[in-house]
Amino acid sequence: MQVLIGLLLAAVWVGAMWLGFWYVFPVLFPATLIVAGAAALGLYYLSACRTLAPSALDGPSPVASPEVAYRNYLLVQVWRDWWTISRTVVPQVYRTASGTVVRLTRTLLGGLWGFFAFPIWLALCAGIVAAAVPAAAFVLALTVLYGVVAAAGLAAWLACVLVLAAVERIFMAYGRILQTCPHPFCYERIGLPEYECPGCGARHRRLSPGAAGAFRHVCRCGARLPTTVPLGRFRLAAYCPHCGGRLPERIGRVRVEPLPFVGGPAAGKTTFMFLGIRALHARARSLHGRLAFVEQRHAQAYAGAIREFGHGGRPAKTGPELPLATMVDVDLPGRARRILYLFDPAGEHYTGATEVESLRYLDHGEALLFVVDPFALPQVRRALTRDEADLVDQAAVSSEEDPADTLQRVLNDLRSRPDHGRQKRVAVIVTKTDLLVRTEIGRCLGHGGGDPDGDPGADVRAWLSGVGLGNTVRTLDQVAGQVRYFASGLATEPAAVADLLGWASGLAPAAPSGADHPLTAGDAQEVPGTAPLRAPWPVRGRGSGRVPAGYQAGRWAVLCGLSVLTVATVAGAVVAAAERFPF
Repeated sequence: MQVLIGLLLAAVWVGAMWLGFWYVFPVLFPATLIVAGAAALGLYYLSACRTLAPSALDGPSPVASPEVAYRNYLLVQVWRDWWTISRTVVPQVYRTASGTVVRLTRTLLGGLWGFFAFPIWLALCAGIVAAAVPAAAFVLALTVLYGVVAAAGLAAWLACVLVLAAVERIFMAYGRILQTCPHPFCYERIGLPEYECPGCGARHRRLSPGAAGAFRHVCRCGARLPTTVPLGRFRLAAYCPHCGGRLPERIGRVRVEPLPFVGGPAAGKTTFMFLGIRALHARARSLHGRLAFVEQRHAQAYAGAIREFGHGGRPAKTGPELPLATMVDVDLPGRARRILYLFDPAGEHYTGATEVESLRYLDHGEALLFVVDPFALPQVRRALTRDEADLVDQAAVSSEEDPADTLQRVLNDLRSRPDHGRQKRVAVIVTKTDLLVRTEIGRCLGHGGGDPDGDPGADVRAWLSGVGLGNTVRTLDQVAGQVRYFASGLATEPAAVADLLGWASGLAPAAPSGADHPLTAGDAQEVPGTAPLRAPWPVRGRGSGRVPAGYQAGRWAVLCGLSVLTVATVAGAVVAAAERFPF
């Protein structure tokens, strides 16, 4: 009897195994494989949505706040996001699958019925384990997707960086843009200034197309800042990267033109500088342009000097410290735009070779304004009568430094430059001519700057050659591309002064006839303002608590690709199932 029962049970078990492996397993295994794969795919997609959709910095894949600016998303953060998703999903899928296998084993194989449920258990567990293969293939496809997005994005980013860098180089070269520091003990040439974020005040040392972005850099506060001058970088506050001193507005947009006033003590450099500013201001007004001081203190010093001129006085003697350039931003119609650095050091800085070496701004300019005190020339002093000498002593303070010696020291220092001190333009200005023409030796000079239709300053040049500066005149012909001579006094026509400074600075040629209006008393007393000649850059961005827009765009691009990949995978699985199990 027991043998019969055993044979019956064996027959039932064999039948159950035959039914299970022949009918149940072929259906249940692929169904389990599809369900398990879809579950893994769903977990991956949900984790990707939770990681990539949020815009907060402290999301599932945190974005560290940078010291200054965020780097391009595709360089680092994209792979951090991929690693966050992978390290979250893979352990979760493994725990879910292993837990499901354990529960199925306990449920289906935990009793006598386990002998008969073995095909079902094997189909379910095999389907769950086999789902690791398509899941791994999906993860691999996602990694490839990340690589494709990163490669395409980086290729576009690199192309933009190269194009923008080339455009800016062409812009700088075409405009002959020179950037230098106007501050004492620095005077360095500047390749790229530091720019201050208008939102938080952070200094950006490398605000140019690069790793932090092609068109815009995103500051740590979230403000978006332009990377090139054509895109508006000149609208940000700029600072010297060497000394940290503030630079003029519009630096990088227009050329900085250093104009050193070279001359001995009491040669009249400061007086001529203020007369030149007054003349350029009048010229700018007559041509409907603008002239503005960069520093308020320079506007105040100019106003004080103009008042002194109105009362017959002279500007105070320049202090012995190294000069901060008097910065004047000139904007005339057309392409006549310059930031003029007017360097007016005390004449004592030109009385020795060591002192001249400290004037490092001489290394950068292509023009000099050589100011000659005629009463410092030995031959002129010897030619003065007693009455003329008394007149000169009462009316003006004369320099005791021979102008020829002053110029020679400067030229010796300039020879250390790569161009051996070659200058494009040198203006030789004989000052105090309103007093000089009252002497016998200077009576023939007159007040003008020469014949503008012939050789400007020819009479001044001839006069200088006749009073002992013939060697100096010939030396200047050798070291300068162009030399102009000019006679200056307090009564000199502003139009002539404006023409000379316009030529020396490269601003523009002489104004057309009749363009300048006569300088009225009101014009003479008017002080140029310090109003900015450019609109400040607006603070725009997503805030300091959210990821940059570029990060969000990159994440959405990946998420869109993942969505397409998910839909394609599900559609492929449905098509495969329909072909396997046609209805």
